[in-house]
Amino acid sequence: MIDFNRNHFELFGLPAAYALDAEALERAYRGIQAEIHPDRFARAGEADKRLAMQWTTRVNEAYLTLRRPFERARYLLELRGIHAMDARNTTMPADFLIQQLDWREQLEEAKARGDLAALQRLEGDLREVAEGLEAELGRQLDGARDDERAAETLRKYRFMEKLLTEIDQAYEEIDAM
Repeated sequence: MIDFNRNHFELFGLPAAYALDAEALERAYRGIQAEIHPDRFARAGEADKRLAMQWTTRVNEAYLTLRRPFERARYLLELRGIHAMDARNTTMPADFLIQQLDWREQLEEAKARGDLAALQRLEGDLREVAEGLEAELGRQLDGARDDERAAETLRKYRFMEKLLTEIDQAYEEIDAM
């Protein structure tokens, strides 16, 4: 039924690209889910039931990977032989590293003061940067096919996601005060 050798894009009949038709992904996912749902195999033998569960797991994993921009970019780079998030590859431009320190300092100061307005300003700035990085990923992966630069951009994007998560946690800490 499902060829486990197909990549996530092929599984859903989509082109292997960062730009993704979210509606087409959703339709393909729902179509496959209807076909392989374990309930359809309720009267089947144990081997078929296990296979249905494996198919469901594989399809869900593929869907979640393609639905999330970071995971989709990481996966696309891996298909191209680049492991952007390899722990041995942590290089970042010096200016970005300096900017990271500044953002972290702003976050810590806002938390220490319980300053929601400062947190909101920082969050807005970071979301803007993250959106720019996401657009840059699209240009690098689909347009220029500059995978090495896309890997660097993806590492920056991951940092932004983590920092935005820390800001969410800071809101909770301030609310708990």
